[in-house]
Amino acid sequence: MATGRLGVGATLGALNAALGPGDPVWFKETHARHLRVRDFLAPRRALQARFGEGQVPERVFHALHGLQGPGVAPVLRCVRTSAGLSLRLQRPAVFEHVLGAVASYATPDSRALPGPRILLHCPALRCSPGALRLSQLRVVVVADHLARVLRTQGVCVCLVPAVQDPHMSTFLQKLRVDWPTASERASAETLRNLVLAKLTSAHDQETLPPNVLGRVGLKELVEEQGHGAGYDPNVDKCLVTEDLLSVLAELQEAVRHWPESNYPGLKARAPNSDADSCMVIHVVSCEEEFQQQKLDLLWWKLDDQAPLRQKHLVCGPVKVAVAPGTLTAPEYYEFRHTQVCKASALKHGGNLAQDPAWTEILEVLTVATIKFEMLSTAPQGQLLLTDSSVSTKGTKSGIFVMYNCARLATLFEGYKCNVEQGLYPTFPSVKSLDFSLLHDEGEWLLLFNSVLPFPELLSQTAGLACTGPGLHISARSETVCKFLVQLSMDFSSYYNRVHVLGVSTHKMGYVGGAEGHRVKVREAKDETSRSLFLQEPRPHLFGQMFARLQLLRAVREVLHAGLAMLGLPPLSHI
Repeated sequence: MATGRLGVGATLGALNAALGPGDPVWFKETHARHLRVRDFLAPRRALQARFGEGQVPERVFHALHGLQGPGVAPVLRCVRTSAGLSLRLQRPAVFEHVLGAVASYATPDSRALPGPRILLHCPALRCSPGALRLSQLRVVVVADHLARVLRTQGVCVCLVPAVQDPHMSTFLQKLRVDWPTASERASAETLRNLVLAKLTSAHDQETLPPNVLGRVGLKELVEEQGHGAGYDPNVDKCLVTEDLLSVLAELQEAVRHWPESNYPGLKARAPNSDADSCMVIHVVSCEEEFQQQKLDLLWWKLDDQAPLRQKHLVCGPVKVAVAPGTLTAPEYYEFRHTQVCKASALKHGGNLAQDPAWTEILEVLTVATIKFEMLSTAPQGQLLLTDSSVSTKGTKSGIFVMYNCARLATLFEGYKCNVEQGLYPTFPSVKSLDFSLLHDEGEWLLLFNSVLPFPELLSQTAGLACTGPGLHISARSETVCKFLVQLSMDFSSYYNRVHVLGVSTHKMGYVGGAEGHRVKVREAKDETSRSLFLQEPRPHLFGQMFARLQLLRAVREVLHAGLAMLGLPPLSHI
């Protein structure tokens, strides 16, 4: 019997343990065609390698049928097939277990102790918005997303630099990027005196460029064991300027004076004087990385208490098909905003950009478009931005996800209206629902591929390979976007096939009402208005309707939680 929150990882672990010692064999099915007959598969060839000729001992079948443990889903049957061992779960029991605790599947695993400290440094935010290149915009979006995901996992995150330019702060607010601000720079006087003390008399005699305090050699640090892995061998001399020292002073200040008020449990760890307790991740574009490497080494050279672990998350180049090499970040925002306004005008009619009621909606759709573009490709790879039209009909865009978010909101608003008009009863206790009535393949697809694995997906997204000796790390910032797109596709397919609230009986502008009464309503302009129709009450189908609504509540919670990881609010209509 399953205990606690069910998990795909826990179930896979128990399945592999039932086979005995050896490498993992089982995998979870995801495609609808395979999920019609099984939920997990142990491939025949892998079994042959494990047991010889694929003769799985009877003790293994006995162990599989009696599988239990924390987070392990209950097994219905396990049979031999031509593909291997095919295992199917007790789906009604899984529905009941998951949908009886919806909120727990929309949140990550809780931590008993405070997580590690990570300082996220995004150098691109030191420029003005008008000078922000698209490659730097990508860096900013990745850093913001990473900070949100890390915090959900209990990681203490500090963001640097604090933005001083009010125009940049305004632009970040428009992008729904949550970043701190400051009114003045950190003092670099101590570092300045340290640099001057390290300069030799020979350095004092040489002619230096304006605003340069001196040159500092970094070659020996690159060659030292522990610092050399990943650093460019061409890193040698560093021209030390006042601006460079200001950057170092801000990083130094952030590490030594961590904002403990944001993390109450942090005080017990006394981190302020421990450089080992903090890791710095510099999120940079490929154009900025060489300069950032110099900054890393200079920090180590000047500050004995600099964090020992500094890592680089390098985002690949951004190629633009719309107007090669000419668009700044604000210009690209306006370009996408214009496209969103045109697409909305074609759908709804009129000039919505001039309608105050639509101002925020259009802004959210624009930001969703940009963030899904910037995050749907792994950050290390090259990103190509095209002049594709913005539409709700495409299935890969942020607008498509927001559109289906609005459809869910409309569905529940429709149920609420029907309850108020006496067509449907109020929602019963979840414990009283019969989840065996959920037998449509789309329902299991939504639960098994979206709701059930969501907490583990958040953990995977926040997982950074930071323990190795190398300089560079990778991040899976594309995971949440791809997940939300697939969830929206599965929900859209289900929603288009299934009338969750019953069958509407609208004819000639009328829809069915209670007790034979007919109520005239305006025709809906699109599918988001469909569930606002009064539905014909069918008491014998109420049990199935409530089970479906509870499933879609879980879908809604997961969708909203995923959007929060992108800094996007859910929309109730589009």
